[in-house]
Amino acid sequence: MKINKTKIGIIGLGYVGLPLALEFAKKFEVIGFDINSERIKELQAGEDKTLEADANELNQSTLSYADNINKLSHCTVFIITVPTPIDSYKRPDLSPLKSASKMVGGILKKDDIVIYESTVYPGATEDDCVPVLEKQSGLQLNQDFYVGYSPERINPGDKIHRLIDIKKVTSGSTPEIATFVDNLYQSIIIAGTHKASSIRVAEASKVIENTQRDLNISLINELALIFNRLDIDTQEVLDAAATKWNFLPYTPGLVGGHCIGVDPYYLTHKAQQVGYHPEVILAGRRVNDGMGRYIADMVMRLMSRKRIHIVDSNILVLGIAFKENCPDLRNTRVVDLIKGLQNHNANVDIYDPWVNPEEVKQSYQLDMLNQVEQGKYHAIILAVAHEQFLELGAKGIHALGAEQHVLYDIKSVLPIDEIDARL
Repeated sequence: MKINKTKIGIIGLGYVGLPLALEFAKKFEVIGFDINSERIKELQAGEDKTLEADANELNQSTLSYADNINKLSHCTVFIITVPTPIDSYKRPDLSPLKSASKMVGGILKKDDIVIYESTVYPGATEDDCVPVLEKQSGLQLNQDFYVGYSPERINPGDKIHRLIDIKKVTSGSTPEIATFVDNLYQSIIIAGTHKASSIRVAEASKVIENTQRDLNISLINELALIFNRLDIDTQEVLDAAATKWNFLPYTPGLVGGHCIGVDPYYLTHKAQQVGYHPEVILAGRRVNDGMGRYIADMVMRLMSRKRIHIVDSNILVLGIAFKENCPDLRNTRVVDLIKGLQNHNANVDIYDPWVNPEEVKQSYQLDMLNQVEQGKYHAIILAVAHEQFLELGAKGIHALGAEQHVLYDIKSVLPIDEIDARL
């Protein structure tokens, strides 16, 4: 297959799919597909609620859109970028991936290539997705069609490390297809590519990227739990330790988002399937998953020391997105903190200028404020370091508090002498 004749269909136009579609559309004929018709209308109108693309990028692009999969039937390469979440039991949920595979299988033709970018455990592409493609299309892998895997490395909200500036891992179901996939991504990725020896190697490389980060953060979170009991400020310890050239600059916090708080469960699931019970990875997950409840307990202890009653108190949580300066709500662990406070009958208000209140309501059944009231709150928790909150500073945030109140800084961005405590 010649790359210059490639016609690409991108399945899923979220944080990963949209930037990819826009970049490929600079060199190829590209159709972006999403099952959400409202999302398609929004993009056609030059609006992107994820804030990954601005109006100029959308309006000037040759990218076309579809909410009917049949409109992609003439494409020769299909790139699937749908979410891979976990369920309430922390088990991998491949239903979006299998659903997308089923749709693509319905229009798959001889010699077409299906490339997956969604994060999965090793073997998922060939063991879980390919059978769906084969059943739906009636075609056979590596005889009639081919597959590739190139894991996404999008960092939502990051305007410095963009798609084209991050090296891309590639792979294919045959050596020839691996080369084709690698060349395809090389045509848009300035940082270059790394061609893995197999799809399973590429899958494993992605899932351990975020597992490694998760474990590093869990270590720092556990150190914060220890240092708190020793009455030592964790940030001061980290600042001192960071003077050594090879100390890794991780900080404690809530570990959420679409990757770090999810991907390790994909790896542990596969490990258990092959008879190995992972100890270290799951221990790190337990530490990180418990941080929201821990912070809620810490805030309530601080309130008690100031003789502020928890029941019917007014508590303000500043930020609910999973990271700063980004509207992404996926797997945000701020909700654990909120629920921990609500379980003690506190009145918890949430304010986040970056996120859509309707999405918060739909995803977490929580209401949000449109604006905050000064002099009202018995406790204020800086949960996300949005630029608007940094501009307020400690003085501006304190102004939101009642005469007697607590200010807790999860992100350690405010001066230590102007807050009650930090993580």
